[in-house]
Amino acid sequence: MIGSATVVCVLRYKRHYFMGSGLKANVAADEFLEHATQEAEHADRLAERIVQLSGEPEFNPDLLSKNSHAQYVAGNSLKEMVYEDLVAERIAIDSYREIIQYIGEKDPTTRRIFEDILAQEEEHADDMADILKDL
Repeated sequence: MIGSATVVCVLRYKRHYFMGSGLKANVAADEFLEHATQEAEHADRLAERIVQLSGEPEFNPDLLSKNSHAQYVAGNSLKEMVYEDLVAERIAIDSYREIIQYIGEKDPTTRRIFEDILAQEEEHADDMADILKDL
């Protein structure tokens, strides 16, 4: 589920990078591309950890969106794109907090991975909120 969500976020940010237009598009595009790259790194870290724990990461395109905790909403205007990214980041933040709480002390390595990702997701949400204010 979580790995699926990060891949869906990569795809949404990439679309927004290419499709965003308007006066503030350059600032937003830089953030979209940076976030897409970081989300791909999150997916890689989670997939690696899943394999370390003898699991199989999900990369089946037919299941990615269905298993994601955030919906893929493309958005038409730059403002809608930024808003949808902000919503998705807030959902991810809540999900990661719940996962961290659930893991507790049972698996410190996995918990640290999620804590690192959570910190970056909080930065992403702040970035999107800042851009949204200026639109």
